[in-house]
Amino acid sequence: MAIILITGATAGFGAACAEKFAGQGHDLILTGRRQERLTALKAKLEQQHGIRVLPLVFDVRDEDAVNTVLGGIPEEWKKVRTLVNNAGLALGFSSVEEGSTEDWNTMLDTNVKGLLYVSRVVIPWLKAQGRGHIINIGSIAGRQVYANGNVYCASKAAVDALSQAMRIDLLPYGIKVTGIHPGAAETEFSVVRFKGDEDRAKGVYNGLTPLSAADVADVICYCASLPPHVCINDLVLTPLQQANAYYYHRQ
Repeated sequence: MAIILITGATAGFGAACAEKFAGQGHDLILTGRRQERLTALKAKLEQQHGIRVLPLVFDVRDEDAVNTVLGGIPEEWKKVRTLVNNAGLALGFSSVEEGSTEDWNTMLDTNVKGLLYVSRVVIPWLKAQGRGHIINIGSIAGRQVYANGNVYCASKAAVDALSQAMRIDLLPYGIKVTGIHPGAAETEFSVVRFKGDEDRAKGVYNGLTPLSAADVADVICYCASLPPHVCINDLVLTPLQQANAYYYHRQ
């Protein structure tokens, strides 16, 4: 079995991926900002699946912490087979001239720079093995811009561009790069975006049967399970009632 590294593993897609990969018998490196959640997840997965979990508490926005904490793990844990760059968020929902620069910085620092910091540490490990897989979690918002999405959409468009660039740069080293771009998925995403306003967050999914975190994790794990010569480069998934970033059929 392999070692899988998942960032942002304390909730949403990250936690669901941890459950799915653990069920397949893989050892896990799980990163996140919330110590209690990581500790609880480690205990649960090790007990249920008999795997090993290395929990690492740091914020991907902190370059020094990424280099020190992630870069300083024991050598045996550096034999990572798959990196899931999942840590990310949306904050706010307003036109550009009314946007919060603090929110912008948090999104860009997490969704773009955090992905780069983690990848920069892990890629040499993959190159040393002559194989590996990087799965970057983007969004349908990175493929089509919608009203009031501006900076979040831009950050996820950057993830899409970086996935394409990584695929080119890492082609000689046998390293796969996959971009996964989910549509409407009901996790903590909207609660975070609307800063704890749960009623407003629920309204996003009115009349829809959205994707679940487990649905997205199933797709991620499928992409990671293909034969060594097969790579899904780019994948957009939506619930049945969503055609693209802004067309829905609500019931």
